[in-house]
Amino acid sequence: MPKYVIERELENAGKLSNDDLQGISQKSCDVLEELGPKIQWVESYITDNKIYCVYIAPDESIVRKHAEMGEFPVTAVNEVKVVIDPTTAE
Repeated sequence: MPKYVIERELENAGKLSNDDLQGISQKSCDVLEELGPKIQWVESYITDNKIYCVYIAPDESIVRKHAEMGEFPVTAVNEVKVVIDPTTAE
């Protein structure tokens, strides 16, 4: 199943409180439960002004549907084509 990296611009994302992050996470999980098992949230990375989320989903449209239902901003959705790590150099 394809993997996607979603870029979300959110000013001061790096300053979100633990309560804010818990609320956002719960909302995301609620939407995922509603959408069913075809979409999975893997993890997210928060920087100063952006959030990068990794999802596994059958296609981009369900990733965008999740964002729409959760009222999450979407700057870009990119399908991961290849994953590399240090062992790739071996």
